[in-house]
Amino acid sequence: MRGWWQDLTDLVLPGECGGCGVPRTVLCARCRAVLSGAAVHRVRPVPEPPGLPEVHAAARYADEVRATLLAHKERGALALAGPLGVALAGAVRAGVRSASARAGLVCSRGGRAHVLLVPVPSGRRSVRARGHDPARRIALAAAGELRRRGFPARVVGVLRQRRAVADQSGLNSRQRLDNLAGALAVAPAGARLLCAGPVVLVDDVMTTGASLAEAARAVRAASSAPGVPSGASGPIPNAAWTSAVYGGETWESREEQNVGSRQERTGRPPARQVNAGAGDAGGVVDVVCAAVVAASPDSFEINRN
Repeated sequence: MRGWWQDLTDLVLPGECGGCGVPRTVLCARCRAVLSGAAVHRVRPVPEPPGLPEVHAAARYADEVRATLLAHKERGALALAGPLGVALAGAVRAGVRSASARAGLVCSRGGRAHVLLVPVPSGRRSVRARGHDPARRIALAAAGELRRRGFPARVVGVLRQRRAVADQSGLNSRQRLDNLAGALAVAPAGARLLCAGPVVLVDDVMTTGASLAEAARAVRAASSAPGVPSGASGPIPNAAWTSAVYGGETWESREEQNVGSRQERTGRPPARQVNAGAGDAGGVVDVVCAAVVAASPDSFEINRN
């Protein structure tokens, strides 16, 4: 109820710009340009945590961008999920293109890539306090933006916190790694969903990279779960969607509409089988890349691409 009420309030009374405070707008043109106007960059934290996939970011986590993300996350400015989703979609596209070029493979249907956006989850206590999960909401908006641009994408929210973790603020990179080690897991029924296409981890912000590294570990560990189809997925498999991903009018598809997806649904697409020859990875679920709205400015300074 809080989320619906906040959405309605933001629509009727836009208040002020989430980035700079200009009145009577959700996000002004200048702040939109700062958020999504620059080229997407590959980013790497220092030190780089083990297992961190290639990460792309749309903007530096500073000034207007930082204010916008905090307004969405901490102050419940849910209308900002739209422009933040546009920025995240750009980072996803850049990451998938980079991964495709490295592997020389494409996962496609009709020449278009298919990706599974897996958001890094917030803790249950944080979700209750905020009234929403910021990364998931932005991911849903990004998926809608990608589909509108002819880039089929689907949010698969399968990661769960398996234990409580301490507040990350004030912890250094080593402490964050220790704090998050083993904290995430894929939900019991989620491993099969991850076999439907290339996995892109998504989050709102990357600072030390510890959260994304732990999320990548959890996704990779899901390949050993019982019931995961053998040979169903690789780094960028030549596979089509399965009916498990398209669930018709599910709760998630309705939530996608709530955060700005305007794509019309025409019913359940026909079930498709995994193409022959997609089993080179031996059933291993891997992470193609990661994408974030913003990353710490220091991670942009290392040109090691």
